[in-house]
Amino acid sequence: MFTNELKNKLNQGGTAIGTFVTCNSPDIVEVLALSGFEFLVIDIEHGYMSVESVVHLIRAAEARNITPIVRVSDTSETNILRALDIGTHGIQIPQINTKEVAQQVANYSKYYPAGIRGLAMPRAADYGMVKLQDYIKKANDETLVVAHCESKEGLDNLDAIASTPGIDVIFAGPLDLSQSLGIPGEFNHPKLEEAISKILEIARAHGKAAGIFVPDGDQAKIRIKQGFQYITLGLDLTLLAKAASHELNKLKKN
Repeated sequence: MFTNELKNKLNQGGTAIGTFVTCNSPDIVEVLALSGFEFLVIDIEHGYMSVESVVHLIRAAEARNITPIVRVSDTSETNILRALDIGTHGIQIPQINTKEVAQQVANYSKYYPAGIRGLAMPRAADYGMVKLQDYIKKANDETLVVAHCESKEGLDNLDAIASTPGIDVIFAGPLDLSQSLGIPGEFNHPKLEEAISKILEIARAHGKAAGIFVPDGDQAKIRIKQGFQYITLGLDLTLLAKAASHELNKLKKN
């Protein structure tokens, strides 16, 4: 059974920097951990991994002492259950647009009495080699639940969504949010910045950590100053692309 250092840090008011992983590569997970990231969001929504491959990425993260979070593809009970059963320390869920969906997701993520998560003895429970009641309590206490706010509907309903017990982080998704607001890709647009500020304000008002995606370190600094705690900086392939381009451009200049 795991202890969620990321959740502990957020609960104490700290800030954590992570990144997305879209490639089925335990080596990439290890390299990102060794680079200093505090958590990784293994992306099943946009990545091409299956549950069978994700479990190996979780193992690599745990071996290198970095918190593994899995972004599932939707809000279905089965997808949430399978991600949790293979041992992820938390789930990140896209398109949480209503209070009802937020409550449903929270229920799927926790065992009774906090929820209705299906009970078994999977990898998350050390394959049944721990006391059942201890496992249930530990899982309920340590599992991190991150809800995406990335649509106009979600933004309009965010006050109710953020009040949901069992939701730990409200995550601003600027890409999808810009599209939903009718300004796709206009990341400096006042309308988008107003929406992001609203997400931060509402999350903090309900005692939730606010999260956001940023493309680079400069943007991360800005969001940290604003009060965001759960920050994903780029993703594995964009970080690789930037590093490769940077070194080649240095070569070309000389």
